[in-house]
Amino acid sequence: MKRVFLAIAAMTMVLSACGQNKKTEQTQNTQEEKQMKTLVAYFSATGTTKALAEKVAAATGGDLYEIKPEVAYTAEDLDWTVKTSRSSVEMADKTSRPAIVKDLENIQDYGTVYIGFPVWWYTAPTIINTFIETYDLSGKTVIFFATSGGSTVDKANAEFKAAYPSLNWKDGKVLNRASDEDVKAWVESL
Repeated sequence: MKRVFLAIAAMTMVLSACGQNKKTEQTQNTQEEKQMKTLVAYFSATGTTKALAEKVAAATGGDLYEIKPEVAYTAEDLDWTVKTSRSSVEMADKTSRPAIVKDLENIQDYGTVYIGFPVWWYTAPTIINTFIETYDLSGKTVIFFATSGGSTVDKANAEFKAAYPSLNWKDGKVLNRASDEDVKAWVESL
């Protein structure tokens, strides 16, 4: 009888230790997820998308990062009515990758990356491809937000999911003139 009691006591201690190890693992996983930060990266040629990115960063508690071209866009570069303007030439060539300033550090610290841009020719400017191809976004959740004169981000969502299928995409949204409350509600709905 004494042996049975000792065997039960030993089994109880082993099972208790296993359960404790599992709880410790779960706590560590939860802490690791909490430690992953949110990045709000944006390209803004005129400042409109920048203002929206600031709201997204505030709503997410994320770090704000500007995607800067090595050569800034001028008003002439952005004139979409001129077929030889810089933006028109870049958007006509889907392989175009405008050079960016590469000063983002610690991309591995981020679990979620919001990417903001103005919609050009019904999609994202090719400088967004440069950003995605410059920084390893593998394993991260990537979400677009945009400003637009009337287009959606549907084409950008589809194109980027096809071009970069290994990324964890969530469909983005145009948030023209969105209030702080609108942006917060959108972020919480994701």
